Amino acid sequence: MNLSCERGRSISLSPDTTALVCIDFQRDFVSLDGMAAARGAPVEQLLSATAAARVALDIARELHMFVAHTREVYAPDLSDLNRYRRQFDTVIGAAGPLGRFLVRGEQGSEIVDEMRPHADEPVIDKAGFSAFHRTSLDDILRERGIDTLLLTGVTTQCCVASTLRSAVDLGYCCVLLQDACAAYDPADHEATLRVIFSEGHTFGWVSDTTRFRDSRTG
Repeated sequence: MNLSCERGRSISLSPDTTALVCIDFQRDFVSLDGMAAARGAPVEQLLSATAAARVALDIARELHMFVAHTREVYAPDLSDLNRYRRQFDTVIGAAGPLGRFLVRGEQGSEIVDEMRPHADEPVIDKAGFSAFHRTSLDDILRERGIDTLLLTGVTTQCCVASTLRSAVDLGYCCVLLQDACAAYDPADHEATLRVIFSEGHTFGWVSDTTRFRDSRTG
C-alpha cells in the first residue's frame, strides 16, 4: 500500500506491520452529553473527527490491521495523577453529567459507541497524555512486529501529539490522519499539523481517511 500524504510526501504501508491507534474517543470529550460539552466546549469538530475515525477504523479492520484504543483515565482516589496535574488541573475527578471526569469506571470515561473496540482490540488505559506513558503499548506493538502507526483521536495538540512524539522517540513511523483528529479550537489542530511538517517533517507524515481508503488499491 502506498499512502499519499501532505506536502507531496507518501509512505509505503504493510497492513501486517501497521497499527491504527484510536486515541481517547471518550464520551466526556466527544459526546454532546459529556463533560466538555456541559462546560461549553464546542464539540462539533470532535464529532466530525469521530465520524472520520470510524471510517478509518472500518478500513483498518477490513485490511486486518492491528487496532488499539486508548483512554485517559485515573484511579478513583486520583493516586496516579501526577503532581503537576494535581496542582493545576482542577477538573479531573470533578462531578459531571456522566460521573466524575476521567475517573476509571465512570460513564464519561467510556469509549463512544461509534468507536467501540472489538474483543481482540486492546484498550490501553493511561494516566497521562501519551499512550506510551507507563503503559504496555510499546510491548504490545513490538510483539506483533508493528513499525508504523496511523493515529486518530482527540485532542490533536494534546494526547494525539503527545503519543506521536513518544512514538517517534521509540522509532515508529507515524502518520496522522488529519480529518480523524480534532481540537476544540481549530487553530490548535492546524498548529499541530504545522509542527509535524516542521524542519523537514520531523515528526512524520500527515494524510487523511480519503487517501487511506484510496491506498488500498495502491
